[in-house]
Amino acid sequence: MTSRMQYMKIIARLAVIMVSLLSLNAAIADSQSLLEQDSRAALQTLYAKTPAAKKVGETAKGILVFPNIVKAGFVLGAQGGDGVLIENGQVAGFYNTKAVSYGLQAGVQKFGYALFFMSDSALANLKTSSGFELGVGPSVVIVDSGKARSLTTTTLQSDIYGFIFSQKGLMAGLGLQGSKITKLNP
Repeated sequence: MTSRMQYMKIIARLAVIMVSLLSLNAAIADSQSLLEQDSRAALQTLYAKTPAAKKVGETAKGILVFPNIVKAGFVLGAQGGDGVLIENGQVAGFYNTKAVSYGLQAGVQKFGYALFFMSDSALANLKTSSGFELGVGPSVVIVDSGKARSLTTTTLQSDIYGFIFSQKGLMAGLGLQGSKITKLNP
């Protein structure tokens, strides 16, 4: 067997494993009440660890929280998970996020993220699109710990702010660009 064929078999097996991991993640979060509890707990943990996120949350029109995203890959990668949209303290919908990537990557990682929608138009875009894609449409700013220290309610200029949290596992590279978000039917 040639090394190219072995390489293709490895990639195929990893793709099957990644799909299985994503399916497992979806099965774990199949209960909407459990998903809501996980999302609210993740948001409170984010607020406790990153005070800037709490400040942003106080003025956000809506907050989309994905508490458990699983990312796995070896050259070919995939990530996915379910989340909750919160408006005025109430659940306004359930969403799924998925992304595929190709390139220099290897490993498995679990993390969460929250998107803070600062404008009515950005929130409406999420709610009315059949597939909201990060990096296309309203501007998204991913806030790291350095930027979070200088973020105030008067400097908020973008439509959407994203905070990544609770990273566990080993995975070289983490990004949200190209993630597709779709509303789940109740």
